[in-house]
Amino acid sequence: MQTALNIIQIVLSVILILAVLLQVKGGGIGGIFGQADKVYRTKRGIEKGLFWVTIIVAALFVIVALATVAAG
Repeated sequence: MQTALNIIQIVLSVILILAVLLQVKGGGIGGIFGQADKVYRTKRGIEKGLFWVTIIVAALFVIVALATVAAG
């Protein structure tokens, strides 16, 4: 069980790193391609989905980390 939890935690950590790196601060998805975006706006579409995926994966990471400590 410990090995399975470790593998799950590694996979979640890679997904979490990718999700955080794909979020461009202040520029949104258009900021990746050099688009200037200084106006506040709400997240929509892919940005909103990526935002929620990041939160969910982070929560799962914490839960698996606690389960790993409890199992060990």
